[in-house]
Amino acid sequence: MTAASNMALSPGAILEPATVAKPQETWRENLNMQLICGECKEFPPKLVEEFSSGDMVCETCGLVLGDRIVDTRSEWRTFSNDDQGNDDPSRVGDGANPLLNGSQLQTTISFGDGSNARSRDLHRAQNKSTHDKSTKGLLAAYKEIGALCDAMHIPKNVSDTAKHLFKLVNDAGAFRGKSPDTIIAGCIFIACRQCKVPRTFREIFALTKVSKAEIGRIFKSLERFFAKQNKEKMDSVVQAGGIVNPEHNYTTTRTTTAKELCIRFCSQLGLNNRCTMMSQELAGKMDGIGSLAGRSPLSIAGACIYMASHLMGQSKSAKDISAVAGVSDGTIRHAYKLIYPDREKFIDSKWFQDGKSTLSKLPTA
Repeated sequence: MTAASNMALSPGAILEPATVAKPQETWRENLNMQLICGECKEFPPKLVEEFSSGDMVCETCGLVLGDRIVDTRSEWRTFSNDDQGNDDPSRVGDGANPLLNGSQLQTTISFGDGSNARSRDLHRAQNKSTHDKSTKGLLAAYKEIGALCDAMHIPKNVSDTAKHLFKLVNDAGAFRGKSPDTIIAGCIFIACRQCKVPRTFREIFALTKVSKAEIGRIFKSLERFFAKQNKEKMDSVVQAGGIVNPEHNYTTTRTTTAKELCIRFCSQLGLNNRCTMMSQELAGKMDGIGSLAGRSPLSIAGACIYMASHLMGQSKSAKDISAVAGVSDGTIRHAYKLIYPDREKFIDSKWFQDGKSTLSKLPTA
């Protein structure tokens, strides 16, 4: 025992531990890199990060020492004063989907491989609390519209337009007795016309398996519904003293013309641009005059492509054209037989200036 342990402590005294000498640290080189202004050479440096321009600037002389600086501050910003709904939107998180309802700020709980029973119960309870039948129905319809448009190689803007039209119908609660497949078919048909890529009833029928008669009925009903809804919306804006935005105005679609169909049919047949333009000009002349006036646009487009392909030396048979036009080859031959006697009236003389096209290339009716 030491002498210190033998000494008696007085009441209230505290035994202080003996100080232990720290070992002396060995010298090490400072490998930390520090940015210093090359002009001022001040230490410590006075550098300022300008996140608005993304530059690292010396506060003393103004020399720019770095660019493309990443802003590491919080992303939280609020625009509650500018928002009419008096809520507090934030720039944090994923952007809201305008095609869905609600705040879309739900939290998803994952239970991994399902080995943890508590996590699995939390996941099931969270799904029940955030379950929304309307959102689930919209997501199912959007998935169906996207799959159908992809199957026909329709552009994405057509798919988005069809989804928007379906949401208008769903929010208004209209056509409750109609099948969702029928409404989807009508929305896709209208979206194709609005985006200038029209499809025929026969093509929509082959895609959705909804009958052509049913597509025609739902198309007319949807047109009336959208026109009435748009009129009510515009009237409310005018009564409130606002200005109507023409871009938000719904315009009723018109009947697909043979001239519009010629572009797609010629592309599927592999015809060149000149042959496509020639068939479009022929369709524009025959659509309102001549013996084909009032006939189906498919028949007119097929007959015009048949005539233009032979004039340009890229002959396509009526059977080849019928495969892309969706009409029988006999219908195309009959339509061509009706316009053949007036061929000189429809065919422009400027098409023969290069000497590559002559009327003698046309097959006899």
